[in-house]
Amino acid sequence: MNDTKEIKMMTPFTMVLLLAMALGFVVAIYRLVNGLGAATNLNDDFPWGLWIGFDLLGGVAMAAGGFIIAGTVYLLNWKKYKPIVRPAVLTAFLGYLMAVISLFFDLGQPHRIWHPAFMWQYHSVMWIVAMHVMFYTTTLAVEFSPMVFERLKMHGLLKFINGIMMGVVLFGVMLSVLHQSSLGALYLIVAEKLSPLWYNSLIPYFFLVSAVAMGLNMVSLESIISSKAFKHKPHMDILQGLARGSIITLGLYLIMKVIYLLQGPGFAAIFNGSMEANLYLLEVGGGVVVPLVLLLGTNVKQGVNGLLTVNILVVAGVLLNRMNIAVFGLYGYGKSMGGSYFPSVMEFLLTLAIVALGIFLFKVAAKYLALFPEAEMQT
Repeated sequence: MNDTKEIKMMTPFTMVLLLAMALGFVVAIYRLVNGLGAATNLNDDFPWGLWIGFDLLGGVAMAAGGFIIAGTVYLLNWKKYKPIVRPAVLTAFLGYLMAVISLFFDLGQPHRIWHPAFMWQYHSVMWIVAMHVMFYTTTLAVEFSPMVFERLKMHGLLKFINGIMMGVVLFGVMLSVLHQSSLGALYLIVAEKLSPLWYNSLIPYFFLVSAVAMGLNMVSLESIISSKAFKHKPHMDILQGLARGSIITLGLYLIMKVIYLLQGPGFAAIFNGSMEANLYLLEVGGGVVVPLVLLLGTNVKQGVNGLLTVNILVVAGVLLNRMNIAVFGLYGYGKSMGGSYFPSVMEFLLTLAIVALGIFLFKVAAKYLALFPEAEMQT
């Protein structure tokens, strides 16, 4: 990798990110002052929209790569994946940051976001999700902290954190597995509202397996893009290992989908021409079947561009799955009640700002922290 001093911060791309964040900041202030009704198109029939489906559910699924790679390196001692553990943890941290910010602005009274920490509701899945977010965000901060302590030359704290890292990672893996599935459990209460194409009693497991698929491909996607942006060679053996993991995970996910269709609505339901059926076909066809076919082709696994295509398809497919469950799959019921929903301009702007913030912070970390130490040592 080239010296981090060669990473230029004030580029046209960075200026676009800063502009997006500035617009998002204005929207955030407007939403806090005037409320959800003024800033969004949410209503009683569609109380959750873009911020929950894309930012929160998508952001948390995106973060799954953090616990997968950290667990692989620290618990299974697969040293092969050590070069990508820091970027994976940072990507997960930023994914949860995106989720927390979106949740803050989606709450009717965001100043009460701290309530679950002190007002415990043991029988509430929503409370369990809130606690998982708090604990795992803190855990990711601890996993990320060695990079900061190295930069600040705080050797005592660095030694302490490295000493407890095994336990921290183990705790993080446990939390993340529970959290990915508990997000799916939230939708167990909407049996009569969510389209049968997505609703079933095993939806927590669908959330977990799809999150693992997205996590593997998000780590691969980040590795490829960062290698191009920051001028270091991609680890092809690592990327191919992630691709093999994707084949297994996507294959399992596809089998689960097929079995559920056979036991549930049936295959005819996905070919009836409805909006839900078309979105389902796009989600599963474009985000699962096509990537699997490409990965089973030997040429794809050998080239960066082929893997990049697969990564984009899988990430987009899981994001669409979360939007299908959070919004589109509920649209039929909401419409029957006389409601409708399409995100407002402000909703799009805030989402764009949150994504821009994540990209900007990743670039800052690459510039000022030892984010790719193994890559630097190889050049």
